[in-house]
Amino acid sequence: MSAATQAFIRERRSQLLDELKTFLRIPSISTLPEHRPDIDRAAGFVADSLRRAGLENVEIIPTAKHPLVYADWLHAPGRPTVLCYGHYDVQPPDPLELWISTPFEPTVRDGNLYARGSADDKGQFYMHIKAVEALRAVHGALPVNLKFLIEGEEEVGGASIARFVAENPARLKADVALVSDTALYADGIPTLCIGLRGLVYTEIEATGPSRDLHSGLYGGAAPNAVFGLIELLSRLKNADGVIQVPSFYDDVEPPAPAERESWERLPFREEDFLEEEVGSACLTGEPGRSVLERVWARPTLEVHGIAGGFTGAGAKTVIPASATAKVSLRLVPRQDPDKVVAAFRQFVAAQTPKGIQTQVRVLSAGPAVMVNPDHPAIRVAAKAFSDTLGQPTVFIRSGGSIPIVGDFATHLGIPTVLMGFGLPDDGLHSPNEKYRVENYYLGIMTIAHFLEEYGESGVA
Repeated sequence: MSAATQAFIRERRSQLLDELKTFLRIPSISTLPEHRPDIDRAAGFVADSLRRAGLENVEIIPTAKHPLVYADWLHAPGRPTVLCYGHYDVQPPDPLELWISTPFEPTVRDGNLYARGSADDKGQFYMHIKAVEALRAVHGALPVNLKFLIEGEEEVGGASIARFVAENPARLKADVALVSDTALYADGIPTLCIGLRGLVYTEIEATGPSRDLHSGLYGGAAPNAVFGLIELLSRLKNADGVIQVPSFYDDVEPPAPAERESWERLPFREEDFLEEEVGSACLTGEPGRSVLERVWARPTLEVHGIAGGFTGAGAKTVIPASATAKVSLRLVPRQDPDKVVAAFRQFVAAQTPKGIQTQVRVLSAGPAVMVNPDHPAIRVAAKAFSDTLGQPTVFIRSGGSIPIVGDFATHLGIPTVLMGFGLPDDGLHSPNEKYRVENYYLGIMTIAHFLEEYGESGVA
């Protein structure tokens, strides 16, 4: 990175943090309708920040749900084009009583910035805007062409941006996308994520009697929707965590030997993972496979919640007429979401207990994504990361899903540089979410350095 750019960022550390705090104070919770005014405020904040950074054609784009924010700067002929993505919406902060400080009043403690959205994803994508601002201020121009596309529905499925990308490939044409919504493998280790699992999110609704029934008068004869749903869910996996849906594993490929060997060199200790990140009595999952393989390279099935029957204080003796479970399946490369959904539906129908009817609703579905680590932009990003943090960049996969990465690959034909600066213990979606303040500054510097290096590389 140029010394002038580095100095510009360092001289404005206080201002950069204050701006992020202002952004974090907006409770842009996408899943709660009462926060729609806050969603609009957040979109406006992003648009204003892009204008201040020198981006052009800034537009707040209405959608069927929450607005997108677009901007570009296209005055670097012969240089590659980078499409920057992020999301300004956040998860609800509940349970509030577990927060040490107010979730929408950003607070710095022990070098960390605590607030909902600090790491996921306001603090991370805001680094892109600030890196561009620094480059413009220092050089008067940018080393690459840039497009920004920021959404407000990532935490609720991202349907609007998926539709927009599919319908606007010419407008969004780029050589590579840049996303900062992941984490360093460990503090101080530059990390590029080259693989994301896909996600199929479903609801299974079970119905039994036509109405709730008195358990004394009908118990023993009438089917119980809650119990029937539990029976069904218990058949989806065996005691070792192996998914029982026929043909589910047919297209699953093991990690390549070189990738597996690289994981073995990472500073990973199963005991630390259990104690510091999971916090349970033991780990579970498929026998004979390492923890990293289970969370990065194997498909999974999880139940996220069950609703039905009486759950209030006291007693009410009813046989529930209906119950619903939220069930997701994480997919790995080569697994086809449509094929998986069809097999899942068939299995649920076949395993539904007698007296119970079930319906599977698919709320979202997206494939897994792998990025070639030898792509020119990935090589430049790895060098930029190493230059800033002073260590070799490691390549990992993530067990999580970022659907937009698949959309960029499918509709734009471009890979995504997943350059995140979070930490494994940042508590995404949990109380006391945090973001290391120093990583925020390092992120701005690294992204600015990547854009400089990529522009000068002469490759796309």
